[in-house]
Amino acid sequence: MTGPATGDQRPLPPRLTANPAPPRRPGSVRRTTSIDVEWTDGPEGDRILHGRARDVLTPAAGETAVLDEAWMTAGVDPERTITALAASPTSEPLAGLVGQRGGGHLRVAMTRLIPELIASAAPLYLLLDDISGTSLISTWAWWVWHPEWLEQRRQELTGDQMDQYRTSRANVCWGFKPGHSSMDVERPAELPGATEGGELRNPADPDGWHEFPALSGVSMRRARRIEVWRDGGSGLFHVESAFQDSAPRPDGTRAALHEYGLSATLDPDGLRLLTLTIEPRVLPFHECPGAMANAMKLVGTPLPEIRDAVLDQLRGPAGCTHLNDALRALGEVPELLRRLPG
Repeated sequence: MTGPATGDQRPLPPRLTANPAPPRRPGSVRRTTSIDVEWTDGPEGDRILHGRARDVLTPAAGETAVLDEAWMTAGVDPERTITALAASPTSEPLAGLVGQRGGGHLRVAMTRLIPELIASAAPLYLLLDDISGTSLISTWAWWVWHPEWLEQRRQELTGDQMDQYRTSRANVCWGFKPGHSSMDVERPAELPGATEGGELRNPADPDGWHEFPALSGVSMRRARRIEVWRDGGSGLFHVESAFQDSAPRPDGTRAALHEYGLSATLDPDGLRLLTLTIEPRVLPFHECPGAMANAMKLVGTPLPEIRDAVLDQLRGPAGCTHLNDALRALGEVPELLRRLPG
């Protein structure tokens, strides 16, 4: 997936989607979530985030059952501040998230305001948690429709602004370590607008995903899939997870910006992470997969502790922002396992 360097060319980043999603496994529980973003007044205007989530039990025999569903609609201004929020299931504390800005502070506010959603690994919590990452990178969708847009914006930066650009991004994550290609502001912008994102929905399993909102024009989608099942022979729990940021192109196909796949096995007693396999499928810079080595330190962690472990061990340049997101979402797994038959 990562091409070799030739001459003075840099190695290529991963550029190969795993879509469509595989059909659901008999005897599994699958959670799917998505946030679709649209704009009210161009790339500098406010955004509307449409979130959808669903948990589905696919038994070894019998009818598929929808176990849980959730939705949210959030207004977000150009500074990533939540200006409006509606959700189902709703609760009074959710109103306290209006006025919060996407990022670490939003997650702190959620810990204070909606601890019961976090503790129960509710589908709505995963949608709310993804407001931070989605609002951060969503304007990439405009580059997909207008390839010249990003380079024009970079050329508008003055010398002082360019220095501020470097300083603000340095060591945010592994991909933005000093010396990496992401920090070379002199080279042309090369975000993967040409990368094929594929279709999430598999024709062999059209009900494997929830319904997406019908949007037209420039938009962006963050989608997750987490599937769990138990091996009848070994008794081990298995997890398969996928994460993708994508946007539609004017021709109706989809481009991808980030995509990771994860698979894991768990000890059935303590839900410890016994094995972890990470697939970097689509990433902006060729250095990005280097963060995977640090992520392997999580093997042995009980999944109920995975969110805190990611924040503690993979902070800043020790981790990849989007890989960390995919790993933190494994915190949903214990609740999904509880819903497995037997």
